[in-house]
Amino acid sequence: MGYLLSYHTDTGRVKNVNQDALLLQSGCFKGEQIVLAVLCDGMGGLEKGEAASAAVIRRFAGWFRKELPVMLKKGLDRLENSVLSAWTGILEQEDEAIGIYGRRHGVLMGTTATAMLFAGGVYYIAHVGDGRVYELDASGDWIWQLTKDQTLAEREVEQGRLTKQEAESDSRRNVLLQSIGAGSCMGGRPVPSFMRGPVRRGRVYLLCSDGFRHEISEEELLRAFHPSAMAGESDMKRACIRLTELDKARGENDNISVLAVKAV
Repeated sequence: MGYLLSYHTDTGRVKNVNQDALLLQSGCFKGEQIVLAVLCDGMGGLEKGEAASAAVIRRFAGWFRKELPVMLKKGLDRLENSVLSAWTGILEQEDEAIGIYGRRHGVLMGTTATAMLFAGGVYYIAHVGDGRVYELDASGDWIWQLTKDQTLAEREVEQGRLTKQEAESDSRRNVLLQSIGAGSCMGGRPVPSFMRGPVRRGRVYLLCSDGFRHEISEEELLRAFHPSAMAGESDMKRACIRLTELDKARGENDNISVLAVKAV
């Protein structure tokens, strides 16, 4: 199985610094393409959020380059446990390192982190914060949100005090329950959510920051990234840019980032 890849990131209408950081890397193992996509959103309103998000991205890039090839040689059947263990270590170590740096310099800094690996016809996801991963069916009829927002608003939904629709505009949608680096002020070390599933040929997978999807509905995502219209990476890039500009036109003030992966 192979993949088409694209991404777009934008500082946005208001901010001077883009605190989002992205990683989209591809390699080959026994003739099959392996892809790693990571999206980190430096915590808005906190100092040096861009440094926190960049630090996590560097760690994942190093893991993909140095450690993943060793894991792959041990066999795809053993990959899941190895990946989850390694990613847990990366996120815990970065949480501690960013926290120490922040305390030493008297600043509060943190980042969300959503990582997705495509290998051997399976995807693996590690998730902290409110970035999202969507999966679009090859027919273009269905879209699924694979991750769950780790926010106060989402917790209110789970406890029946808000509807899903109300949560999309509730002010608590921006209150994170977990992050990397600022976890100490939110109740201790973050606990990543892990997911896995089969990769289906023809499907499109989107990783996006909260700034990308605040003003964009799932129906609009489905239309813009309709798998049948994503014939090449240039098509995917145009869709990323088009929705980013629409997001800004509707008044989104945050940084905006999206990564798109299509299985072919």
